[in-house]
Amino acid sequence: MPHPRTSVPLFPQHLIVFLLFVGPFNCFASYSHATELFYSLKEGLPAGVLIGSLARDLRLLTGDGQHPPALQPPLSFTLASRGLGGQYVQLDNHSGELHTSALEIDREALCVESSGATIIGGGAAASSSSSLSPESCLLLLDVLVLPQEYFRLVKVKITIQDVNDNAPRFPVPHIRLSVPENAPVNTRLAIEHPALDPDVGTNGVQTYRLRDNYGVFTLDVEENESGERTPYLIVMGALDREAREEYVTVIVAEDGGTPPLVGSATLTIGISDINDNCPQFNDSQVNVTLYGNSTLGTHVATVHAIDMDLGSNAQITYSYSQKVPQPSRDLFHLDENTGVITLSSKIDGDSPRLHRLIILGNGPGCIPAVITVLVTIIKVMMRPPEVVPRFIANEVEGVVYLKELEPINTPIAFFTIKDPDEKYKVNCYLNGDGPFRLSPYKPYNNEYLLETTKPLDYETQQLYEISVVAWNSEGFHVNKIIKVQVLDDNDNSPVFSQQLIELSIEENNVPNAFLTKLHATDADSGERGKVSYFLGPDAPSYFSLDKTTGILTVSTQLDREEKEKYRYTVKAVDSGFPPRESIATVAITVLDKNDNSPRFINKDFSFFVPENFPGFGEIGVISVTDADAGQNGWVALSVVNGSDIFVIDTGKGVLRAKVSLDREQQSSYVLWIEAVDGGDPALSSTAKITVLLLDINDNPPLVLFPQSNMSYLLVLPSTLPGSAITEVYAVDKDTGMNAVIAYSIIGRRGPRPESFRIDPKTGNITLEESLMQNDYGLYRLLVKVSDHGYPEPLHSTVMVNLFVNDTVSNESYIESLLRKEPDINVEEKQPQISIEPTHKKIESASCMPTLVALSIISLVSITLVTGMGIYICLRKGKKHHRTDENLEVQIPLNGRINLHMLEKKPMEISNI
Repeated sequence: MPHPRTSVPLFPQHLIVFLLFVGPFNCFASYSHATELFYSLKEGLPAGVLIGSLARDLRLLTGDGQHPPALQPPLSFTLASRGLGGQYVQLDNHSGELHTSALEIDREALCVESSGATIIGGGAAASSSSSLSPESCLLLLDVLVLPQEYFRLVKVKITIQDVNDNAPRFPVPHIRLSVPENAPVNTRLAIEHPALDPDVGTNGVQTYRLRDNYGVFTLDVEENESGERTPYLIVMGALDREAREEYVTVIVAEDGGTPPLVGSATLTIGISDINDNCPQFNDSQVNVTLYGNSTLGTHVATVHAIDMDLGSNAQITYSYSQKVPQPSRDLFHLDENTGVITLSSKIDGDSPRLHRLIILGNGPGCIPAVITVLVTIIKVMMRPPEVVPRFIANEVEGVVYLKELEPINTPIAFFTIKDPDEKYKVNCYLNGDGPFRLSPYKPYNNEYLLETTKPLDYETQQLYEISVVAWNSEGFHVNKIIKVQVLDDNDNSPVFSQQLIELSIEENNVPNAFLTKLHATDADSGERGKVSYFLGPDAPSYFSLDKTTGILTVSTQLDREEKEKYRYTVKAVDSGFPPRESIATVAITVLDKNDNSPRFINKDFSFFVPENFPGFGEIGVISVTDADAGQNGWVALSVVNGSDIFVIDTGKGVLRAKVSLDREQQSSYVLWIEAVDGGDPALSSTAKITVLLLDINDNPPLVLFPQSNMSYLLVLPSTLPGSAITEVYAVDKDTGMNAVIAYSIIGRRGPRPESFRIDPKTGNITLEESLMQNDYGLYRLLVKVSDHGYPEPLHSTVMVNLFVNDTVSNESYIESLLRKEPDINVEEKQPQISIEPTHKKIESASCMPTLVALSIISLVSITLVTGMGIYICLRKGKKHHRTDENLEVQIPLNGRINLHMLEKKPMEISNI
């Protein structure tokens, strides 16, 4: 980044140079002025971009070359105001570094276009801003440098640079331009509504082009003094409205960015008409024959000229040429607007037999077109019959108007038929197609009634032309032509092109999405056939139907998972009185998009499985759903971790283990299951699975002490009753009740083996009674260590060897005794830990054997021995009391122990 430009107003130049080199340890006066810093920054940058370092650019950092620069003394930097400009920057109060904030800078939103530079900030604009270009956009910040003794006001100006982030856009989507068909080549016409681009400079609109110029148009761009570019349409070839009256193309505006962005609009070039065509007749002459006895108003001929122009330029009037004599003008009337020639006066014997009628077709500013009508009059010796109509129905200038659906036999007119010479019989009949009948009206002679024979239908035929023909016995006949115009009535309801309109639309559509255009027709005419469209009462409110065009739209996004099918009615109503209507059904199917991830029923699944569960057995079912349909709703499951042990059935969601699981090796497993749907792109979700292994009693207790059946322990005879001799210590790898261990002595051998007991809970072996001299020797206790497993408890045994003696004088002798297989009877019942407490009667141990023995040994010490016996009895009674309060489990063991199966590993133990 280039070093920012600084300026210090109100100080002479030599003082500025002095301040730059003296450093931050100047007196207070050197900081008591305002300084300007200028930075440049592109719009749209993310947060954290470094704009500049105020400490560095103000030269407030000092260093000796060996250490990094630092602020001396420590200064703080603070924004004087958190105005609009302060929202876009983040100032480090300690280092003075200025960064962009999380609020992104949008130059077009921040700086409104004006004739001068735009300044955004909380401080006052500096005078130097007047020198900025009109396209400049500034953020102005006031920064205070503290503490007070080093106070300085720094004005920071940040120029926001434009990037090409806006495409040109025309203010209207459709532009119409009118060009006269006689416009010369190189005619220039300004195109209103030029494209707008909020970007500035070269990022703004630069060029225009036509997507299709039809070989007769091109575009040019003119730039005014303010830099605005206006496109001009240039005519490059001859135009003829009669050959083509409209050109439709697309005008494209392109900016100068890299890459360039474009915008477009439809350009319709209409060719306006000029009077460059004159009336023309298809024929130059028409020949007509007329009987001399023709009645007044008889149609003679009709001339018609054509002008290719439009509107008033194509208006044609008809007139006789000055060459037509006045008698012919008087005999034949020419309608100047329609060109119809009729007989206007009676033909007498003096009238010419040939009339040349020269008729002019006149157009504005044109030489008249000429056509000649030759009328030959045939002389008739007798007068033809006369037909005199008297109309009952409404008649105007020979046209009878009847409403459709008039009942049968509706009278139209009476006709009186007579012979002017009263010499001949006259008959008449009706000539022409239509539901009409001409019949004599009795009892009158020569009177005939014209009436309808069935209802008229405007939609079938609107105009009938019939004639009443009268002829006499001499063969002369007269035709009286009658036109019957059928008037429309509102007798038809609108008809939809489809009674069931089936539509489909993808979900998550854009608001106001087009669905279809309804079309209904009404055979009636005029306002009676004008159709309006309405939604039925069962249509949801977010569907809209344009009353005039019939365009059906939906104003909101549809969600297939919320509702897949819509069915409601629409009405088509005509404008007759009373109005008639018809109803159609709209059936809309919302098509699925993959907008829903698979969803597990639970975020966390926990399954409890007994250990040693067989491989590929069903651990549990993981339920997952996907609200989408079809392929988008198909879900595949996979194990993200632990796939070497676990596998999941994709279709059923069944979780299985490939191998048997051992709780003692691992008590629980945490798996992550991923569900992936079949959409494109696919969506996924994960769930946590915890597999907890339930313990089963598959491990017998493991005796850790004593370590061998061959180990032994020296017990001194002087050991007091109740003393702890040793212990049996065992562990069980199972858990719960499967790991609750009970100790019991199931076999004994020795001089007085009942002298020792084992605590069923702790495994502690204690001396029950005092040892006598005849109690010396080797005691072998077979201890059973049993768990409380279900359904079958497991156990281990260990041999506890106790040698009662004062010393161990012959170890080899003891070892030889240990090597001999003891003959031990296994007890049928042993005291265990009981689940249910049992209260046994405390049996008082008899003290008499002990007292007798003591009295025999020494009468002198009888008092002492008696006291010791009483003491032992009391302790034994208390111990029995404590034992009976414990929980016991009665587990019977039958049979003998095969001591060969016991482990005989020697145990190294210090003899006591």
